[in-house]
Amino acid sequence: MKYLISILIVMTMFSACQQAPEKNKAADNKQMVKSEHSESSDQLLQIVKKLPEYKWQHPYKLPELPYAYNALEPTIDELTMKTHHTKHHQGYTNKTNKFVKQFGVENKPVVHLFAEIEKHPDAVRNNGGGFYNHGLFWTFLTPGGSAFEGEVADAIKKEFQSFENFKSEFENQAATQFGSGWAWLVLTPEGKLAVTQSSNQDNPLMPSLEVNGVPLLNIDVWEHAYYLEYQNRRGEYISNFWDIVNWKTVNERYLMAQKVVESI
Repeated sequence: MKYLISILIVMTMFSACQQAPEKNKAADNKQMVKSEHSESSDQLLQIVKKLPEYKWQHPYKLPELPYAYNALEPTIDELTMKTHHTKHHQGYTNKTNKFVKQFGVENKPVVHLFAEIEKHPDAVRNNGGGFYNHGLFWTFLTPGGSAFEGEVADAIKKEFQSFENFKSEFENQAATQFGSGWAWLVLTPEGKLAVTQSSNQDNPLMPSLEVNGVPLLNIDVWEHAYYLEYQNRRGEYISNFWDIVNWKTVNERYLMAQKVVESI
């Protein structure tokens, strides 16, 4: 009996010794992730303070569209555009105003909140993201599209080897985003172009995303953005998206973003 008890004590001590390094390793990994997020947050905060959107102040207003609701047909139908803008975007705008005031952060521009989003409630994250992401989205669209040209076109062809390669990567991000979300073209803090995706109303100004950077172009792949016209054919909606992209605006964003990342 004494022999058995001795064996059990030795086994318990051995197990404890084995678990201690694992716990320490887990703690170290957690601290490393926390440190990386903090560093990323600091860098993103430097970036957002230089963006034109930093001037967007509470109370936020639904932006007017620079085109009629039927102007993007046949790519996006009139009813979808009107519902998307006056119901969905208006809803995000109203709730952003409500929740930033409720949680006492209305004195900070919404992009400032994104850079430190882990400090704020999901209601601020989801609604603030919805307000901001849509605010950009409308500006990247124009009736009939525009020519793929300018400095951003040259940079895309250099980074992705061709426009077709870029389109393929961007479409893949949009098509493979599980559930609701967005696909993005961004300029990273290192000055490189990259494509990425985000779920729900997250965006690349939030440090928790795999790829961060200044948004240059986005596409909404929530079902409300396309379902009335395309039903479950998300891929067709994504392919047709290129027919209405406003590359002039994308180019202006790119030139602005270059100056921002060079200054940090």
